[in-house]
Amino acid sequence: MSRSRLILALLVLVSLGSSFARAENWPAWRGPRADGTTSEKDLPLKWSATENIKWKVPLPAPGNSTPIVWENKIFLTQALEKGARRTVMCLARSDGRTLWTKEIPGRADEPTHNTNPQSASSPVTDGQAVYAWQGSSGVVAYDLDGKELWKRDLGTFTHIWGYGSSPILYGDLLILNCGPGERAFVVALNRKTGEQVWQMAGVTGKAEQFLGSWSSPYLTRHQDRDLLLIGQPHALVAYDPAKGTELWRCRGLTDLVYSTTIVGEGVAVSMSGYHGRAMAVKLGGEGDVTDSHRLWLTPEGTKEQQRIGSGVILDGHIYMVNEPGVECIKLTTGESLWKQRLGTRNWTSLVLVEGKLMFLDGQGNTHLFAAKPVFEELGENKLNETTNGSLAISNGNVFIRTYQHLWCVGK
Repeated sequence: MSRSRLILALLVLVSLGSSFARAENWPAWRGPRADGTTSEKDLPLKWSATENIKWKVPLPAPGNSTPIVWENKIFLTQALEKGARRTVMCLARSDGRTLWTKEIPGRADEPTHNTNPQSASSPVTDGQAVYAWQGSSGVVAYDLDGKELWKRDLGTFTHIWGYGSSPILYGDLLILNCGPGERAFVVALNRKTGEQVWQMAGVTGKAEQFLGSWSSPYLTRHQDRDLLLIGQPHALVAYDPAKGTELWRCRGLTDLVYSTTIVGEGVAVSMSGYHGRAMAVKLGGEGDVTDSHRLWLTPEGTKEQQRIGSGVILDGHIYMVNEPGVECIKLTTGESLWKQRLGTRNWTSLVLVEGKLMFLDGQGNTHLFAAKPVFEELGENKLNETTNGSLAISNGNVFIRTYQHLWCVGK
């Protein structure tokens, strides 16, 4: 082979390797590892309504769920007629055109907050089917071409603020944190048939009571044991995801839990919302591990900021989105190193991209700052459209769901 051909071949291999390295599906809320991180490189970090937009398509109604992406398809839950119709939409990632829409009936009178439209839970996919929880309308599974595979009725869920926890996959199981309200429980369904495998009781309350968990389940592994972590009112609970049995719990949370537990460096961090308490727990133990494994707990009487979105742990620090702004907290002690006001109403979750953290505020504006213990703002990208969803990143694109449009950002 000539020297010029060898150089050309090497350049092609490098280009292909770079392309493969950046390509990653976003199969669930918070991404491929369910922790808000992406391994993709060379993403667009600057955009506006007219800059670095590959396409945008109108959506038929407001919604809070985050899109998921599998190869050339985007999946999105969407309520119509105030929840009387609840749908899963499939769109082409190339141009946003609708490939199919499947719907099931709902109740327009099912209560929720006006900032939390029905079909609030994000779907999840394993590349063979897409699964969605639609509140009192049940759980439904479709193949990637839109054929219904199964549907499961889980009963009625009633709370004045609605629901929002998203399902996750574990082996052959689809796991949901169902509630809040008078019926609250954690359930595992067979992902192929929809049949119930196990169910564990949650924390119940009245429909109008400020009590409950909207926290999505989170899976981790510690000392050769899989753990299913769910923030519940008053405690972080670890379950055996295969059987549903409770392994341990740590007390300290307060009445409302919105954010999903985050894990890093052998530590789980769970945060209450509505000015409630936060805590960090060393993984491991059995039974009540409050005294033996809890590293820190927000002191009683401290009025924490509102926390709805979920954070990221990196290099001994917790980065958290508050309302309104962001915060850096020392992982092992709970010491707040800095707080910075950014954006307006911040209900979305952080995404970590090559040492940079991004999040959407309530006006559809994406804020960027450095993931380090000294605050450094890196930019703001404005769309100026209402949103409560989080960013989704796949194959060099950033997907943003607002109340008006689905946007695809790309170079």
